[in-house]
Amino acid sequence: MTTESQTNKQRMQAIFAELAQGNGRPFIDAMADDFCWILPGRTAWSRRYEGKQVVRDELFRPLFAQFADRYTNQATRFIAEGDMVVVECRGQVNTKKGLPYNNTYCYVCRFEGGKLRELMEYLDTQLVDAVLDAPA
Repeated sequence: MTTESQTNKQRMQAIFAELAQGNGRPFIDAMADDFCWILPGRTAWSRRYEGKQVVRDELFRPLFAQFADRYTNQATRFIAEGDMVVVECRGQVNTKKGLPYNNTYCYVCRFEGGKLRELMEYLDTQLVDAVLDAPA
């Protein structure tokens, strides 16, 4: 494993150590200003979110507004090569409608210059449609 791979893997491990406690701030801080979050699929949430502020305003804000308690996400595996880190993880939270939103994810993350530049998120899209309201 290259030094770049090790460094990027350690960055993601530190981010997920905080996410497991419900602290998403290090994840946001790691994003470059031109960061892109991609949600493939056919849900109302599926699209490219281009730019850190767009991710915060159009993905995180409407998503987290539906949660009744603190969202946590526990990583189960990290795989790193070059500028890429793949994270397998499981999120857990209850919605304000009283439904559990416990999803399993695979994040394919690309770093550049020590910052997150892109994240492709694979998840249970059927659960998204069943539990979450569409973003406004």
